[in-house]
Amino acid sequence: MRESTSLIRPVILCGGSGTRLWPASRESMPKQFARLVDAEQSTFQATARRVAEPGLFARPTVIAAAESRFIVAEQLVQAGLSADIILEPQGRDSAAAVAVAALHSARTDPKAIVLIMAADHVIGDADAFRRAVAAAAEGARAGYTMTLGIEPTRPATDYGYIRRGSALSEAEGGAGGACAVERFVEKPDAAGAGRLIAEGALWNSGYFLFRADVMIAELEAFVPDVLAGARAALQAATTDLDFVRLDADAFGQVPKISIDYAVMERTARAGVLPVSFAWSDVGTWDAVWGVLERDAQGNALRGRVELIGTRNSLVHSEGEGLTTVVGLEDVVVVTTPDAVLVASKAQSGRVKDLVSVLREKAHPEADAHRRMYRPWGWYQRIDIGERFQVKRIMVTPGGRLSLQKHFHRAEHWVVVKGTAEVTVDERVVLVHENEAVYLPIGSMHRLTNPGKIPLELIEVQVGSYTGEDDIIRVEDIYGR
Repeated sequence: MRESTSLIRPVILCGGSGTRLWPASRESMPKQFARLVDAEQSTFQATARRVAEPGLFARPTVIAAAESRFIVAEQLVQAGLSADIILEPQGRDSAAAVAVAALHSARTDPKAIVLIMAADHVIGDADAFRRAVAAAAEGARAGYTMTLGIEPTRPATDYGYIRRGSALSEAEGGAGGACAVERFVEKPDAAGAGRLIAEGALWNSGYFLFRADVMIAELEAFVPDVLAGARAALQAATTDLDFVRLDADAFGQVPKISIDYAVMERTARAGVLPVSFAWSDVGTWDAVWGVLERDAQGNALRGRVELIGTRNSLVHSEGEGLTTVVGLEDVVVVTTPDAVLVASKAQSGRVKDLVSVLREKAHPEADAHRRMYRPWGWYQRIDIGERFQVKRIMVTPGGRLSLQKHFHRAEHWVVVKGTAEVTVDERVVLVHENEAVYLPIGSMHRLTNPGKIPLELIEVQVGSYTGEDDIIRVEDIYGR
């Protein structure tokens, strides 16, 4: 086995809200955490599992939005994995995240080999991916910033391209066909994509491998303000439970720029390793259709779905509802408990524009799912009307809601599964299945699951206002 200092240090970037995959992907549960492609795991979990080989990879680092921290932690636990989790107080694009990753790795080994990965990519052959990373790491050790270039399978207009230059020598880590990068090319039109493929250009996968000290030097040369801001944010970072929180003031001053523009398109030491494994960034519903198994009519189906006379379409149904489609071709139909999308596959990329319209018109469905995840579990609205709201609540074993009170509503909790420990002012009671407890307006209360199984209950709110902002938190173990 390799010495720990020679192991590749994977860094998974979990930013982005995936609005082009609305309504399944929203800010409250972005696409990298949803099970859009694999019913058993999210793309984030699949990404983490790809780098869980101890002979090749060190402990991973996850860089995520602060709002997603508990989703990240829970999904790692579900996958049986662990990682360092660094929280961004706000999104500053990929150059800032890469700078943080390089500085974080250099603390223990300035020459550490860092692998930057997106959390939302689908790769068909994990072993081929690992072999490619190991080969590209040799170029990184020689001082190149390496990327994986995907052999194109179609003239895609939604990917950037890489023109290959001269082959790298063996001393430069040129095994496996690695080349210098001649030029990065922005997303072309269809004719331009065809010309690039004919010239042997590769898709830009967005995977990068580099020595930490090399990337720090490149950032210092090309975007010193990005490096300085990232360094200040990391030096002033605080620890919150198992998370490292970057300093908000320092990180907020970092310029927004991608690592492609900041370094990769400017450095003279960029290398690319051509790879041919199946890969997709599943950026649109059309791309999701492309990676899913399809029936004899070319349809990709998820959930409770029935079709008649429909071809080459994606029909995705969430929840208990039945989705039916008759006589359509090349369409996307996505149904969730609170929103429905119908679009042509060819224009599925315009869903992002649709979400912008929904936000302008203040539709809550633009960003929030009906089921909202919290560090202690989740809640889901069942019904709402004038002066009332009904929710279903699940609390994981050991989960504890904040000690809180409301000024405008009373609540009734009915336990349907498990046992609840309920604090009401000075009183603490155990509430079992088929039992209820009443929480008057203004009472100080808290809900805890002391058991070994998930706690499920129905909450009935009654009052003049039932919004989520009518919560006064007095104590919260999750630091919210």
